[in-house]
Amino acid sequence: MARRGHVMSLEQWSVGGRGFGSVFVFLLMAGEIYTTFTFLGGSGWAYGKGAPAFYILCYGAIAYSVSYFLLPIVWRYAQTRRLVSQADFFVAKYESKTLGVVVALVSVAALVPYLVLQLKGLGIIVSEASGGVITQAVAVWTSSIALVGYVVVSGVRGSAWTSALKDVMILAAAVGIGVYLPLHYFGGYRAMFEAVEAAKPGALTLPGSGMSPAWFISTVLLTATGFYMWPQFFAGVYTARSENVFRKNAVILPLYQLVVLFVFFTGFAAMLVVPGLKGAAADLSLLRIVEQSFGSWTVGVIGAAGLLTALVPGSMILITAGTIISQNIYRVMAPAASDRTVSLVARSLVPVLTLVAVILTLRGGQTLVVLLLMGYNFVTQLFPALILSLGERQRVSAASAIAGIVAGELTVVFLTVTGASVATLLPGAPQMVKDLNVGFVALAVNAVVLTVVALATRVETPVVTELARTR
Repeated sequence: MARRGHVMSLEQWSVGGRGFGSVFVFLLMAGEIYTTFTFLGGSGWAYGKGAPAFYILCYGAIAYSVSYFLLPIVWRYAQTRRLVSQADFFVAKYESKTLGVVVALVSVAALVPYLVLQLKGLGIIVSEASGGVITQAVAVWTSSIALVGYVVVSGVRGSAWTSALKDVMILAAAVGIGVYLPLHYFGGYRAMFEAVEAAKPGALTLPGSGMSPAWFISTVLLTATGFYMWPQFFAGVYTARSENVFRKNAVILPLYQLVVLFVFFTGFAAMLVVPGLKGAAADLSLLRIVEQSFGSWTVGVIGAAGLLTALVPGSMILITAGTIISQNIYRVMAPAASDRTVSLVARSLVPVLTLVAVILTLRGGQTLVVLLLMGYNFVTQLFPALILSLGERQRVSAASAIAGIVAGELTVVFLTVTGASVATLLPGAPQMVKDLNVGFVALAVNAVVLTVVALATRVETPVVTELARTR
C-alpha cells in the first residue's frame, strides 16, 4: 500500500520523492528515539547501571536543539542537487568522489553494528514474548525475512507508515507500564526511588570514578555530536518537502523524548522486583517484569510494540546502506550505469546486508548499549569534515578531510580491539581525565591529522561560487 501511485526509482525508494510533510518526517526522526535500544537497552541500563542511564535522555535533547540550525542547511543543499545519500553531500561539498567512497565505507561500517543491535533486540523480544517457545535464532531469521520483503518493495514510504503504527503502540506500552509498575509495587515514584536507594545505595547517583560526572558529560557531548552523523538521518532529512519541517520538529521532539523517562521507571522498578539479571541479561529486565506483573496477552502486546521498535529503524538502516553502496561505491566503479541499474543494485543489496547482520547477531554477545556506542564512535568521525563544509567558503581540502576521517576510524578500531580506555592510555592522568569517554581520543586524533594535512594542502582559491549557494 505504501508504494501505491509511485514509481520506485532510487529517489522515490530512498527519500520518498522529497515530498514528506511534518508528520512523516517527525515519525522518521522519532523512529530513532524509540528503537530496541531505547526500549530494552534504556530499561536495561537503568536496571544494571542506575543513574548513568540518564545520559540517553540528555544527548537527544541537545541534538534536537542543534537540528533547528543544522538540518535546514543540509536540506537546502541536498534539495537543489537532488542528493540521495549522506556520502553524496560530502562528494558535492568537497568535489571529491574519493571522499564519497571513504564516507560510504565508514557509514556502512557504522550501520552494521546498529542493525545488529536492532536484530538482537528483536530476537530477545520475540523469544521472551513467546515464553521461549520461539528461540532468538528463529525470531531473528523469520523477522529478517519479513523486513527484507517490505523494505525491497516499499522503501522509505513503508518505513514511515510502519513508524506511525509503532509510535502509537510504543507510547501506550512505555507510558502504561512506566506509570503502573511504580504505583503497583511501591505506591508511587518517590517510594520506588527510596526503596531503590535503600536496597542499592548510590544507584541513583553518578559514582566518583568510572561512570562519573566526567564520563556522563563527555558521553552526552560525544553522542550528541554523532547524532546527526548517522547516514539514515540524512536520508530522513532529504525526504522533507520544506525546511520548516525541521524547525517544527526541533520544538516537539525534545518534549516527545521525555517518554523515555517511563522506560527508565520500568527499569528501576525491575531492579527490585526481578533482581539477579547480570551483564547482557539486564536487557531482559523490562520483559521479565512485564511477564511477572501481567497476563500473557499483555506480554504479547508489549512484545509487538517492541518488535516494531526494531523493524522501523532496521528498515531505514537497510535502505540507507543499500543506497550508499550503490550510489557512492558501485556508481563510482561503473560510471556508465543507468539510474535504473543503480536502483536495482540498491534493492538487491538489502538481503545481502541483512544476511551479514543476522550472522553477526547470532554470534555476538555485547549488550545493546555497547553496540550503539561502538557505532557512534564510527560515525562521529565524520563530524569535523561536515562542520568545516557548512560555511560559505571551503576551508579545508578533500585530502585533509579524508586523512582526518581515516585516522579517526583507525583509532576507533584500535581502541575497540584492544579494549583501551583513557585510563589505560593515560594511567597518570587525574581521575576526571581518565573517566572521559574514549571516543574523544579518536575524535582528537581526527582533528589533529585533519589540521596538519589541511595546512599542507591549503585551498588556494576558496570555492565560493559553489559553496555560497548552500546557505
